[in-house]
Formats: sequence, C-alpha cells, structure tokens
Amino acid sequence: MKKLALLLLLAICYMPVFAQQNETDAVKKTITTMFDAMRKGDSTLLNSAFHKDMVLQGVAKKKDGNSYLYSEKASEFLKAVGTPHKEVWDERITWGNIKIDGELASVWTPYKFYLDGNFSHCGVNFFQLLKTVGGWKIIYIIDTRRKDNCPE
Repeated sequence: MKKLALLLLLAICYMPVFAQQNETDAVKKTITTMFDAMRKGDSTLLNSAFHKDMVLQGVAKKKDGNSYLYSEKASEFLKAVGTPHKEVWDERITWGNIKIDGELASVWTPYKFYLDGNFSHCGVNFFQLLKTVGGWKIIYIIDTRRKDNCPE
C-alpha cells in the first residue's frame, strides 16, 4: 500500500512537468509548421499556423545606422509564400527561450535564412502564440535581419 501511495504521489508531482512539456512541444509544432510551409511554398499550410488577427513586424537599420520598425500584412506574407517561386525559402532556427503561461506563449529563435541553400541573412525571431480551441496559433512575429554577426 505504501508503494502505491508513493507512486501516486510521484505521479501527481510530475504531472505539471509532463503537461508543460506537451504544451512546449505543441508550441514548437506550430512554429515548425510555419517554416515547413515556407520551404514548400504552401500558403494554406502556413495559414493553418496563424491566428486570423496575426501581426508581422520587423526591426531593421537604415543606411545611416538608425533602427526602425516596419510592419507587414499577414495576407501579403501568405501571398508571397504561396506565389510560385523557384527558390526554396529555408529558415533554419535554433530553439531559444520558450515561456508559457496558460493560453499565452512566447518563443525566441535565432535563425539563418537560406535561398536555395545559399545564405541570405540572419537574426532573431520573437513569436507570441495564443492557445485556441484549434491549438496554438501564432498571433505576433517580430524579427531582426542582418548579413553578419549571426547568432549561433
């Protein structure tokens, strides 16, 4: 009886750890779906990872060195991915910090972007995701882009 009680206590203690890992895996799957869709040029698959009100932004530098923020419509990005193009868009990420609180997740992913296997640029993506009835959906992406000093 003591062994059963101990096993039950251990199971209860580790349940949150397993639940958190399942959520982390689900968040990663949504982001992976986005990059798979980009490689395939599949806007339908890409759209399945996005929330209907998703926001895309980026941070860049002007020639004078000043930083600026730009916005892109999700519909334009979907169209660009789905429009036939000969190059494969291959964004290779490194999983960074993943934080989840209930229905909100944030993910930091350094990346390198390749066109047909040739290095194009690098930077960091920062994702915000919302847990919906249909699973985790990307609600916000902001990234940096540069050609040197790439994150490892």
